[in-house]
Amino acid sequence: MKYAIGVDIGGTNTRVALVDENYHIVERFQFPTDNKNPRPTMKKIKEIVDGFEFEIVGCGLSCPGPLDLINGIVLTTPNLEKGWWNFPISKELSELLGFEVQLENDANLAALAEAVLGQGKDKDEVVFMTISTGVGSGYVYHGKIFRGSHGFAHEVANIPYWVNGPSHGTIYPGGIEAISSGTAITLRGKKAGLSVEHAGEVNDLALSGNETAQTIMDQAKEYLANHIAAVYAFLDPEIVILGGSVALKINGFVEDVEQRVKEKVYSVVSPYVNIVKTDLDEDSGLLGAACLGFQIQK
Repeated sequence: MKYAIGVDIGGTNTRVALVDENYHIVERFQFPTDNKNPRPTMKKIKEIVDGFEFEIVGCGLSCPGPLDLINGIVLTTPNLEKGWWNFPISKELSELLGFEVQLENDANLAALAEAVLGQGKDKDEVVFMTISTGVGSGYVYHGKIFRGSHGFAHEVANIPYWVNGPSHGTIYPGGIEAISSGTAITLRGKKAGLSVEHAGEVNDLALSGNETAQTIMDQAKEYLANHIAAVYAFLDPEIVILGGSVALKINGFVEDVEQRVKEKVYSVVSPYVNIVKTDLDEDSGLLGAACLGFQIQK
């Protein structure tokens, strides 16, 4: 049996998993990321991988973006300090491990996991979106991640939909992440005077009749539906899979968004709109990274 490695480097912790060709996680490790200097993290990954006594065909690697996916370089990520910036992580880790390592962003890896193992299994065109702290997206076409010409395809968070709309960190005002992410829903609620700590509480107030909360939730769903309707117009996917805390924990959110999308597309397209919740757990990123590792040998 062959094996691949999935690595997920986060701003706080790094996870490493050994995955067999049936996509079972055989072993997994987690350790704190050195967010100042990449080399201690690279060394620890090598120590873990050196302990795996199996034939390893490749490694998929997730790291906070923005990333240069074409050349395997970490760019100016806000989640890691400047010692990581412009670090050629794919090349460095490949040389350390002795086999190829491919860098990918987390949403693309989640999309790949969905296409291989999840709700998109056996489908040719799969779009995944996470609606959580931020809004991220990935697209898998005939089993391969679609990156675009420069590796920035489906970096959707900054797409502006609302003229002079809400601001949210470095996101362009009125960008989809500034409207529909869980963080944005909460922030907009607080700015409007609501006593809330997460998007679920905004939704609870909306259900109880609070008009301000109702407006915030309605706008979050409406603009997300606008975005997904545009995705159907451009890509005609077989399925759109939603993950993240907002999609998974707010009852009826996905179903409401799907109905709105069906009303926005052409009538001949509406029957093909298929928006569902992910059924993969928190390991989807690691499994997606392993899927990418297995694709390296092909």
